[in-house]
Amino acid sequence: MPPEWVPRRFIDEEIEVRFDRLPLLAKKPSAPDGFTWDGESFQVSEILSTWFDYRRRGRMAKNMKPAHLREAIRRGSWGVGRFYFRVQTTEGRTFDLYYDRAPKEASDRIGHWFLWREMEAG
Repeated sequence: MPPEWVPRRFIDEEIEVRFDRLPLLAKKPSAPDGFTWDGESFQVSEILSTWFDYRRRGRMAKNMKPAHLREAIRRGSWGVGRFYFRVQTTEGRTFDLYYDRAPKEASDRIGHWFLWREMEAG
C-alpha cells in the first residue's frame, strides 16, 4: 500500500529546473529531472504522482462567462493552470513541485516553476 503523504514544510518558492530532454509542449511540461532551490541542486529519482489544476485564480477568476468557465476548468486556457508533480530525490527527500502557466507580465509569456512543499510519509 502506498504511503499517505503529509506536508513537512511549506516552501512555495520559485526554482530553476533541469530537463535531460526538453518537454515537447512548454505549457504542458513533464516532471523535471532535477531542480535547484536555495543554492542546492536536487536530482529527481522517481515521479510519485502528477496532477493538474485549471482553476482560474485572482482577477482571472472573474473574467469569463459561467459556460466558458466550466470548459476552461476542464481543459485549461491560455496562461491559466498548474501542473503538479510529487517527486522523490536521490537523497530520499520528497517534494511537491508545480509549473504555473500564468505569465508574470506581458513581456513574460512563459510560466514558472515552484517548489511548493516538502512531504513526508504520515
